[in-house]
Amino acid sequence: MAADRLGAAGVEAPRREARLLAAHLLGVASGHLLDPGLAVDRDAWSALVARRAMREPLAFITGRRGFWTLDLAVSPATLIPRPDSESLISAARQVFPSTDRVRRLLDLGTGTGALLLAALSVFPAAFGVGVDRAPAAASLAARNAVANGLSGRAAFLAGDWDVALSASFDLILCNPPYIPHGEMALLMPEVARFEPGSALDGGEDGLDAYRTLVARLPGLLAAGGAAIFEIGHGQQEGVKALAESAGLHYLGCEADLAGIPRALALCRKADVGAFEKKLFGSTAVGS
Repeated sequence: MAADRLGAAGVEAPRREARLLAAHLLGVASGHLLDPGLAVDRDAWSALVARRAMREPLAFITGRRGFWTLDLAVSPATLIPRPDSESLISAARQVFPSTDRVRRLLDLGTGTGALLLAALSVFPAAFGVGVDRAPAAASLAARNAVANGLSGRAAFLAGDWDVALSASFDLILCNPPYIPHGEMALLMPEVARFEPGSALDGGEDGLDAYRTLVARLPGLLAAGGAAIFEIGHGQQEGVKALAESAGLHYLGCEADLAGIPRALALCRKADVGAFEKKLFGSTAVGS
């Protein structure tokens, strides 16, 4: 059985994965797998199961991944969007409860465009720019904007962080590489073998990208603007210290569904008064 083969290969929830593979092959929702008249191409089925047994991510096999309210195309040129990253969108809604305050959005390291496009769906008056070092990623993000009806409000560039930009933004989102280099070999095979290492490896302590980015934020943030970074487990204090040394103010940190601090929000010190006294539950501004 396919589920047995996947389980033997170390795939988590092998029965569920087998059902999703079958649904993809047949072009139906998984709840319709028992519908009469469905016929499986055995060779195609065997090939799909073999790919998953080699620990190729399901999202790369199907070419799709859901994020926020979006359906996104994915490819090996980008990280696969994860539910943890949705905490950045939740944080943005708390930082800017009045959605018309956000007119200019920036997503650094946009990948599939997941963060930018989700934020555009939340802030209907905004126009967004997504930047990625990989041209293939920027191209994929642009196609996702078209597919989700947001292409008229988004532009995508291939470049090194903000180097090609000369504008300021109300909201900056970023999911930078933050895995410490020594932990890269410990990642699950789906990640280590198939997702782009350059989007994961954060240097010796995992903070290399933050060192670069926080130094540039004061020139990128508009008056009353905020930046929200995804961070890894145990990195909250390190990133907070880097930001404060660059003259930025720590607004707080939103946890993901597992309760791990994940979305760290910053603003310019001069703009603290533009935000609520308390954000992210009990985390006070200025704490």
